[in-house]
Amino acid sequence: MKKLDIIRLHNAVFYAYHGVMSDEQNLGGKFEVDVELYCDLSEAKEKDDLLATVNYEKVYAVMKQTVVGKKFFLIEALAHSIAKGIFSEFPAVHKTVVRIRKPGAAVHGIIDHVEVEVESSRDERP
Repeated sequence: MKKLDIIRLHNAVFYAYHGVMSDEQNLGGKFEVDVELYCDLSEAKEKDDLLATVNYEKVYAVMKQTVVGKKFFLIEALAHSIAKGIFSEFPAVHKTVVRIRKPGAAVHGIIDHVEVEVESSRDERP
């Protein structure tokens, strides 16, 4: 298989209600999301045509709908759900890497954030 190109969306920020603690589920918090989309962009590079690529505005819409549309206990499950939505909507995407950061996560100590990274391939079907 030839080397795939990558489209990245960095640091999309959403306010949502994910977490195990009742305060997280009721008060909510900030979540930062990155996605990497591995796809063949050769046609888009040659044609300079939006229809020949993965429209990242539509990818953002999938990310947003997933993050704000349902509560998850675990950001691992949230990342998995984002990957599933991307594969469902964008057949040109062969692989995804989804990173979710939870600033100020509830731990007994001081940290900037907790981050989860989930890598999925279309042939694995997340």
